[in-house]
Amino acid sequence: MLVLAAPLAAGVITQPSIIGEVALAFVSFCLVSSATYLLNDVRDREEDRQHSRKRHRPIAAGEISPRAALIAAAVTAVVGLTIATATRPLLGAVALIYLLLTTSYSLIWRHLVVADVAVIAAGFVLRAVAGGVATDVTLSRRFLVAVTAGAVFLVAGKRYAELHESNDDRLAGSRATLQGYSSRTMRRVVNLAAAATIVAYSAFAFMRDPDAPWFYLAIVPLAGWLWRYSRLLSTGVGQAPEELVLHDRALLGASLAWVVLFVIGTYASG
Repeated sequence: MLVLAAPLAAGVITQPSIIGEVALAFVSFCLVSSATYLLNDVRDREEDRQHSRKRHRPIAAGEISPRAALIAAAVTAVVGLTIATATRPLLGAVALIYLLLTTSYSLIWRHLVVADVAVIAAGFVLRAVAGGVATDVTLSRRFLVAVTAGAVFLVAGKRYAELHESNDDRLAGSRATLQGYSSRTMRRVVNLAAAATIVAYSAFAFMRDPDAPWFYLAIVPLAGWLWRYSRLLSTGVGQAPEELVLHDRALLGASLAWVVLFVIGTYASG
């Protein structure tokens, strides 16, 4: 969904030609990211089988063979890169960088403290960059800083939740790099990233139409969303951010409020 961020913020996503480009970018990144997730799950299958929750993943559970998963990864990678390149050559380059970055994560960076968090966050940022490249939208520094800070918030929160689980349950199959982190450190990173997200988004919002208060009002649900998410992390959840967001009513409500205010500010006031 981050692919939609730049054209949405630029107010061009409703244009017929833009809709097609965004759709193609969306599909291409779904395919390319699927390829890297398949590869990662093949490499993690033995470790996942020792984990109470991850052992139910299709490859770890034996529902999909490693060979079939690798073939599917190759096919989705090629098709995704082809679609991206056919849409715009520069989009194809961004998709290739994303594929190389995430593949190298599975092979190298996931084993290095700090680098693993940075690379995952970079993957989120590249998704947002892809949306701008696909639609020829110039990405402002404030926009990129806000996306980067938000990505670090989610990834650091994921590591914090994994540490919470590892410390409480001593589960087998926990990520080896967790030994290089502490709950206190990751909590600080989460808090700093949340603050940076608010500051960067606020700077972005106040650069928009001064006669439209919608962007400023959207700061409130964003801050509420970050606060609620941070509080939930303290309960030990957050290993799967998408599941947490989709199953918590307060997060869903804050998300909806932010989207409505942002869309009104972008389109109705224009």
